[in-house]
Amino acid sequence: MKVLHLNQSDQGGGAGITAYRLHRALQSQGLESHLLVGKVVAPERDVTVFPRWPWIESHLSRLNRNTISLNYVELLSSFALPRHPRYQWADVLNFHNLHTGYFNYLALPKITRHKPAVWTLHDMWGLTGHCAYSYDCDRWLRGCGRCPYPQEYPPIRFDSSAWEWRLKQWVYGRSRLTIVAHSQWLVDLAKRSLLGRFPVQMIRAGLDLNQFQPHDPATCRRLLGLPVEGRVLLFGVDSLVERRKGGDFILPLLQRLPPSLTRDLTLLMFGSQGSRLAEKVDIPVVNLGYIHSDHLKAIAYAAADLVLFPTRADNAPLVIQESLACGTPVITFGVGGVPEFIEPGVTGYLAEPENGEDLAWGVQSWLEKTDLAPHRARCRQVAEAEYSLTAQAQQYQRLYAQLINH
Repeated sequence: MKVLHLNQSDQGGGAGITAYRLHRALQSQGLESHLLVGKVVAPERDVTVFPRWPWIESHLSRLNRNTISLNYVELLSSFALPRHPRYQWADVLNFHNLHTGYFNYLALPKITRHKPAVWTLHDMWGLTGHCAYSYDCDRWLRGCGRCPYPQEYPPIRFDSSAWEWRLKQWVYGRSRLTIVAHSQWLVDLAKRSLLGRFPVQMIRAGLDLNQFQPHDPATCRRLLGLPVEGRVLLFGVDSLVERRKGGDFILPLLQRLPPSLTRDLTLLMFGSQGSRLAEKVDIPVVNLGYIHSDHLKAIAYAAADLVLFPTRADNAPLVIQESLACGTPVITFGVGGVPEFIEPGVTGYLAEPENGEDLAWGVQSWLEKTDLAPHRARCRQVAEAEYSLTAQAQQYQRLYAQLINH
């Protein structure tokens, strides 16, 4: 069986990491798998850059941006994908993120006409008139328009959300797709959306549980230059300044904590653009920057007493899954698919969305616990039961086989 994954990147961002892990897991089970991506982070033999027509598409992009403001419709190269050798090689296609500016969704009918195709949703973009997350807006159920969040990623210069919604409706009506999501929350939304015409199912994203596993916290702290005694709070995301990830909650939260906790508290951070935040914090900070190594990430998770993940909107966050696999509880907001990953009071705390005071209370109450060992054990138990990368690959393999043989 030959599987071609299409994604914005081979390893960049949550969707890129998830797609790459699935790609490798399928190969370990004997399947042939290849990545066709908009941007290559780590060149490999089985990763190819998505073909583009940069000269004409750059001119069309400027015209599009200043007139109709419909994201990605200028990418005419996508219509040539059926002539690509890797497309012709594949038995089945697996789309991942189709936004970020490498793919034209208008080409989906042509691309899916002769190949069975799975679309793994990593956010809400496929459901809406432009945004990856709609927050409190439900206009995507009725056709969008009058968008309350035009600057939400991917941003639009003019409110073209109703046009994009209708274009997607037209495209989906002429495409052949099977939809997969990594949370039941997103599955339920997809069934109510434009994508509800297709079969939709949940397959939980997996991790390498040999890589992400508990380690001795004291040893990990020494490796990272952290104090062995005291408490360590970890804040780690892809971009520390992205508003959706909630970095603006950090300073007020630390100010709400009593001196009895902050006097021996260290903030450990990883992610891009974290230096500005680190400069404003009044407690000791160790900033690891952007981490590409899963091994180093696992050491960071294991070094921490708690992971703080104040996301405003999310689907199936890798930070939560990775942290639990390393035995570290998570303090987060109860938004999107996040509640599916946390057992309140056992593996973490779910604060009321946008309630910084409640988030701070969650951190304080967990930092005051004298024995985290049973909670750490339960975190790992959940990961072993639910986040098997092998199990994820097997579920995808069965789905691919059904589509190929249909």
